[in-house]
Amino acid sequence: MRPEWAGKALFARAAWGVELCGRLAKCPRMEFTRRIIMATAILTIAAGLYLSSRPQTPDYGLAKLLKGEQPPEGDGAKIDLKDARVLAEMNSTFARLSEAVLPAVVSVTTRKDLPGTVMLSPFGLFGSDAQSVPGLGSGAIISKDGLVVTNHHVIKDVTEFAITTYDNKKYSAKVLGYDEERDIALLRIESDRKDFPTLSFGNSDEVKVGHIVFAVGNPFGLSGTVTQGIISARDRHLSDSQMDYLQTDAVINPGNSGGPLVDTTGRIVGVNVAIYQGDQRLKAWQGIGLSVPSNEVRVVVDAIKKAYDQREQARLSGVSMLGKGYLGLAVFTEAVEVDPAWGSSEIGAIVSHVDPKSPAALAGLKPGDVVTKFQGMSFRMPEDLIHIIRTQPPGSIVKLEVIRNNRMREVTARLTERPDAPAEAAAPPK
Repeated sequence: MRPEWAGKALFARAAWGVELCGRLAKCPRMEFTRRIIMATAILTIAAGLYLSSRPQTPDYGLAKLLKGEQPPEGDGAKIDLKDARVLAEMNSTFARLSEAVLPAVVSVTTRKDLPGTVMLSPFGLFGSDAQSVPGLGSGAIISKDGLVVTNHHVIKDVTEFAITTYDNKKYSAKVLGYDEERDIALLRIESDRKDFPTLSFGNSDEVKVGHIVFAVGNPFGLSGTVTQGIISARDRHLSDSQMDYLQTDAVINPGNSGGPLVDTTGRIVGVNVAIYQGDQRLKAWQGIGLSVPSNEVRVVVDAIKKAYDQREQARLSGVSMLGKGYLGLAVFTEAVEVDPAWGSSEIGAIVSHVDPKSPAALAGLKPGDVVTKFQGMSFRMPEDLIHIIRTQPPGSIVKLEVIRNNRMREVTARLTERPDAPAEAAAPPK
């Protein structure tokens, strides 16, 4: 008998029992029997309602219920071991990613010597002895011959510094150049080795909120530390800076400065620079870390490498290096929003003036053109575009994405020396 039919039969029997109880109630001598039959009918009705209200199974019925047996579980959602394999694969992937990234991350140890001080008081002269202050930072190797990118503040005003690689080998290094505004410095490990493990730059313009990232570095001197998080926000600003930063909840602490923020492909999408401190009494991570976007870092690194190579060539040939990059255009200070339909940057700079016979004029740039990208890189404000141009060495061939007359075009120009450039370029710090 099908389960639903069984339920209907129970209801029919229960109804018959109720009717019988009514008839028996007219006979006083049957009072006791009537009560027993009434109780049995009520139990029968209750059992029928219970069975009809729950999923039925062919092998389960009233007899098993009255025996106290529990009905079998339904076909509800269960954990499939095949699904758990996805988590195991993620664990394995993240572990392999860490193994691939860690060898290219270095620790930067510094020492800053502070002179003694002398203080005059009503009781005479008092002084303090000179002291040596140690410092910590991180960096990423980006070339097989030992170029290392880090934060400028890690090596700023230090007496000396050294680089320790993941295999615990210590090297001296020198500064090739830096950009203080972006807080990026480029170092070179002083070694004949040409097979350093390296990391490459990703495109930070493609990074989206929610993407998984990993912060790698040397927090509190604990080298080889990897923390995982997501991109929490884009276009964050420090209170005293106009730069855009990537915000992440990956744990960043003192010593992480200069270390890479990598994506799930192992590419650098940012250089960790700071932690947000809502409570100034706390010096540790509070859930908000900031990183310089990799596209900004790459612009600085490329400019430093070109300028350094030209300085070296000039030094070897005895020729002086003059000035920095010059394109010969001016832009309005107000940024213009670019429709996403153009498939370019969201922010553009309107050209307000082009110097006659300048590289910009020779390349065909005109007032009213909207520059959206420089060397494939976006910028947040028009003044950022001017700053990027000035960081390029003279002689560089650059490409700009320009919107003119409702058409997108690419303009190529060769930078020259700035007319107001000094006679000698400043030597990089040693």
